[in-house]
Amino acid sequence: MAMPNSRRAAGGFIRDFHAFTMKGNVIDLAVAVIIGGAFGKIITSLIEDIITPVLLNPALKAANVEDLAKLQINGIKYGMFLASVINFLVIAFVIFLIIRSFEAMKRKKIREEAVAVVKPDPQERLTIAVERLAEVMESK
Repeated sequence: MAMPNSRRAAGGFIRDFHAFTMKGNVIDLAVAVIIGGAFGKIITSLIEDIITPVLLNPALKAANVEDLAKLQINGIKYGMFLASVINFLVIAFVIFLIIRSFEAMKRKKIREEAVAVVKPDPQERLTIAVERLAEVMESK
């Protein structure tokens, strides 16, 4: 008899796991991770292939160094550290811009909704006025 109980327990577990994975927030999180990974590759390429060379090429030329990894003083490889700091700053700035634009869109939507609530449709206002007038005339 231990077999049927274990099957029911396994079936309940699988059913619960299936319900958990089909919840909207789990699927949304999975999509966000995938998109975030793809977006991360774009940002990494932007930084490593475009921004870092633009910012560090003058420093590399001044130090007579061709490779960033060779940029060092007394064995301290500050070139790679400098590149990592620049990468962090650029990523933080891009995230800041994205969040700021989302917040601006959200504020704009809230303002538009507030204006829509405050200003009823002119035809609706006319209908309300006519109904009030009819009520006043009926009461007299």
